[in-house]
Amino acid sequence: MYVPEYLNLEEARGALEAIGITLNPRQMKRAAEMNAKGQRKLPFFKDPIDGRLKIEKRKLLGIYHNAQLAAEERSLHTVEPQ
Repeated sequence: MYVPEYLNLEEARGALEAIGITLNPRQMKRAAEMNAKGQRKLPFFKDPIDGRLKIEKRKLLGIYHNAQLAAEERSLHTVEPQ
C-alpha cells in the first residue's frame, strides 16, 4: 500500500535538487504562490493543521517526469526523415 509523503517548500526543493533541478528558495516560493487566477504552478496546498504549504512527493516528481516525456514526444515529431 502506498503511503503519501508530503513535503514542505524546503523539502520539495531538496527532492528536486536530488534529481538535478536546482532552484533557489525564491524560485520555489514563486512556484507555490497563487497567481491572479488563484492557480499555482505546482500543486501545493495549505496543510489544514499547520497552514503551511505542502505537496505530495510522488506528484511533484511525476510532474517533471511527464514534462520530460512530453518534450521527448514533441521532439520525435519534429525530426525530419533522412
